[in-house]
Amino acid sequence: MSKAVGCRTLSIGAGLALAIAGLGLAGCSGSDDNSTYVEQPVEQLYNRGLDDLSAQEYKSAAKNFEEVDRQHPYSVWATKAQIMAAFAYYESNKYDEAIIALDRFIQLHPGHRDLPYAYYLKALCFYEQISDVGRDQRVTQQALDALAEVVSRFPDSPYARDARLKVELCIDHLAGKEMSVGRYYQQHQQYIGAINRYRVVIERYQTTTHVPEALHRLVESYLSLGVKSEAKEAAAVLGYNFPGSEWYQDSYFLMTGEGTRPPDESGGWFSGIF
Repeated sequence: MSKAVGCRTLSIGAGLALAIAGLGLAGCSGSDDNSTYVEQPVEQLYNRGLDDLSAQEYKSAAKNFEEVDRQHPYSVWATKAQIMAAFAYYESNKYDEAIIALDRFIQLHPGHRDLPYAYYLKALCFYEQISDVGRDQRVTQQALDALAEVVSRFPDSPYARDARLKVELCIDHLAGKEMSVGRYYQQHQQYIGAINRYRVVIERYQTTTHVPEALHRLVESYLSLGVKSEAKEAAAVLGYNFPGSEWYQDSYFLMTGEGTRPPDESGGWFSGIF
């Protein structure tokens, strides 16, 4: 999700605190010196944090919201400031700090009305750190788990729909990682390792766009090992499920040297998958 969309989601959850603050705390000054510790009115600290957010001074905003919680822990504004500090960290790409703040909010306020937003924002912190498939995908799995938790815990919340879409993207990304490793093994003639990776894609990530290629790469790998029966089964499943795919045409050519379509075939290990 882009930062612009993140700002829009703020209006649903944490943004409610902004609206209330604008009505209840308007007119407070925010010009005191912070060079030495001086306990300041909660209104002053909170409004200063709002001003910093508007000015995109996210580091200063987070500091002021944290001061609200530290100096006035029993104020009604302390709870709001906790999630606002997390949002400020998120906006400044300080994802670790944001996650720590959100975990604390979730632990302290399990029944708060902004709890769905806290879970969603935490998921975004992982999601926006997803790297390309050539790198370690631990954060992708973390994003997937966090997004799935939003969907399972708050299926009717305004965040569930976007979380579902991102779950699918995470799954596709994980499948892409498996394909990348499988291609590497195949290029280095480590066909057993390649086959295992392609089978993971077919078994675990059946709804992704990578399945047709995974089946074709299985055909190539099995033929390289001289196991034509398994290659034939993979090609048959590819033709049955993805008859219009270019991967299917490539596989059938490998099997027969012809450009026409084979009859539908099924059986063996592959037929039980679909």
